[in-house]
Amino acid sequence: MNKLCVSICAVVPFAFVLSANARAASEKAAAAPAPAPAKPATPSPVGAIPAAGGTTATWWGHAAFVITTPGGATIAIDPWLDNPSAPKIDHPKALDAILVTHGHFDHVGNAAELAKKTGAKLITSYELASLIGAQNSEGMNMGGTIMVKDATIHVVEALHSGGYGQDKSGPKYSGPALGFVIEIAKGPTIYHAGDTDVFSGMSLIAERYHPTIALLPIGGHFTMDPAGAALAAKMLKVKTVVPMHFGTFPALAGTPDELRAALKKEKVTAKVLELKPGETQTLTLK
Repeated sequence: MNKLCVSICAVVPFAFVLSANARAASEKAAAAPAPAPAKPATPSPVGAIPAAGGTTATWWGHAAFVITTPGGATIAIDPWLDNPSAPKIDHPKALDAILVTHGHFDHVGNAAELAKKTGAKLITSYELASLIGAQNSEGMNMGGTIMVKDATIHVVEALHSGGYGQDKSGPKYSGPALGFVIEIAKGPTIYHAGDTDVFSGMSLIAERYHPTIALLPIGGHFTMDPAGAALAAKMLKVKTVVPMHFGTFPALAGTPDELRAALKKEKVTAKVLELKPGETQTLTLK
C-alpha cells in the first residue's frame, strides 16, 4: 500500500503541472494579436524581374505587349513602343519573337529595328513579312502554327483592314489582318485579337484553342467598342479580359469602366485586368 501511495502521489502533481502549463499556453495564444492580412499583389514596373516559372505581360500602351513564359520565351506583340502612352524606358534588348497583327503603322511600330537589334523571328502575314524586310521572318496565314520555345502560336482571323507604308500613292497591300493565340506550356493561353470588331468566328477560336485570357481592343472607331468587347468575351469564354487600343488618341474613346459595365450587362463573369502603360503583371491560369 505504501508503494502504491507513493506512485499515485508522484503522478498526480505531475499531471496537475502539465494541465496548468497547457492552460497557460492556450490563454497566451488566445491573447496574441491576429496576423495582419497579406497585401494583394500589385503590378510590377517594366524591367522588374518576373516571378520564377511564371508568365508575365507588360503593356507598352496601345496594342503593344511583351510576354514572357516559364520556358524563357520573350515575345513582343504589335511593338509600337514609341506610342504616345508608352513608358519612357529603353526598348527590350532580348526577344525571341515579334508578332505583328497587320500593316498599319501603329502596330508594325518598331518591329523592323527590334528584329535587327535582337535577331528575333518576325511572325506576321506572308505579304507583310516581305514588306517589313526583317532578315529572320516567318510569313504565315490564318490556320498556321509555329513554336517559340514553350509557346505554341496559332494564327487566327481578325475583322479589319491592312495597309503598309505612308507613300503618297497610298499604303501597300499588307495581307489580311490577323490575331494570335499563344498557348503556353505550364501557363495560360492568351488571345491577342489585334484590331478587330467582334465576329462570330470568335466562338470557333474558343472551341478550338480554349483561351483563358483575351487582350481585346475597346477604343471603338477603328475597332470594337466596350460593348463589342464584352460580347467577344462572352463568345470566347475567357476568364480574364485585358483592355487595349484605347485612349491613345481622342477617337479611341472606350474605357475599362465601360467594359466592366458591358460585361455585367452581358452577364459575363470574366474579370477585367486593367494595366497601366509600363506595368508588368503575372498571368495565372485562374
